Amino acid sequence: MTATSATSTTAATPLVREHFPVTKRWTYLNHAGICPLPQPAVEAMHRHATEVSLDGEFSYAAHAAEIERIRAASGRLMGVPSTDVAFVKNTTTGLGMIANGLEWAAGDRIVVPDLEFPSTLYPWLALADRGVVVDRVQPEGDSGKLTVEAFVARINAGPAPKLVVTSWVQFGRGWRVDLAELGRVCREAGALLCVDVIQALGVIPAELDSWGVDFAMADGHKWLLGPEGCGVLYVRGSKLDLLRPLEPGWNSVVHREEWDNLDLVFDDTARRLEGGMPNVTGIAALGASIDLLLAAGVPAIWSHVDRLCELACTRLTAIGATVLSDRSAAGRSGIVSVQIDGEPIPLLAEKLRAEGIAVSARGRAADLAARIQHRAGHRAVGRRDCRVDPRLTTRLSGRCVPPSTGRETLPARAIRPGRRAGIRRAAASG
Repeated sequence: MTATSATSTTAATPLVREHFPVTKRWTYLNHAGICPLPQPAVEAMHRHATEVSLDGEFSYAAHAAEIERIRAASGRLMGVPSTDVAFVKNTTTGLGMIANGLEWAAGDRIVVPDLEFPSTLYPWLALADRGVVVDRVQPEGDSGKLTVEAFVARINAGPAPKLVVTSWVQFGRGWRVDLAELGRVCREAGALLCVDVIQALGVIPAELDSWGVDFAMADGHKWLLGPEGCGVLYVRGSKLDLLRPLEPGWNSVVHREEWDNLDLVFDDTARRLEGGMPNVTGIAALGASIDLLLAAGVPAIWSHVDRLCELACTRLTAIGATVLSDRSAAGRSGIVSVQIDGEPIPLLAEKLRAEGIAVSARGRAADLAARIQHRAGHRAVGRRDCRVDPRLTTRLSGRCVPPSTGRETLPARAIRPGRRAGIRRAAASG
């Protein structure tokens, strides 16, 4: 896509700018880190907290019914039955429920990518004292490409694995794994498939059930536009009995709220994994955000975000930056990792922050992802000459809503080697 074609495209923006107060202060390019809450989610939290403040226990019946509505909405977003959905406090909790809920024997193998996000790797390494072997799939090159063929090679390098684990989208370079094909490979190998979907769920259309995913989890605070500390866990119904509930409580059983019935009869749905009192306020906020996503349509959101990422890559490349993320149709996501000559990435990220542009700096990378919310009236940045270690990278990640002009603006800024900021605002219709 050329810059000209990108800026001449006209289309409606899937998400409404007015729902995002962050646009009054920031050009926000960090949904791969922590998303800004949309106003409907804030209002849902306030409403539920207010109802509890006014009515205490008498508010619970209505709130419990709302949780079940949100469970169904979560299932639609993931492409799974609502009975296979549990609410968890975060992605790590969901991964831990799988790692510690499955039965393991010495010699069992787990195949997982190297350079994963720590929480997607640590639960499996922690099984070493049970004799579980973790084999890592090596990403390819600077792009972090993880082909299904690379998984197949590692799967076939030893005894059939019990479990294959991966992130749907890798947090470092944004590579998107082909889950449908990997699911087929796992079924043929007799392996279960567990996927951390936090960097894709809500921005890329999901059909986890038909793809053959057995377990999946995501906190709400990235592309789901939800609050921190409230997420979803998917467990394929036919695999539910493989998991030992780790926190059994009154909410785990089929006869919940029958306080004098002490028989331990687990619910026959994923609710058995929830244990005790749910995070009613957090789930309400997450539900409000999921409603926004479903109303807009995730396919439309993904098309919009993908177009913005292509525009970012075009403009960054034009000023001499190197796009490290694989932008092929099969592997691209809402995360773009870019190598830029100039000053050290943490300093560059701070300068961008001072100009009202939110990116994240992680060691050798500053991250930028394109569900972009534009702050109206943004000014030019990077007015000083900068030089930096060319090994350093910047990553972009954001979700896009339109500025007040009704035209979409890509306000990504970068630093030319030895020159001023090279990316001016790149106006593009939705």
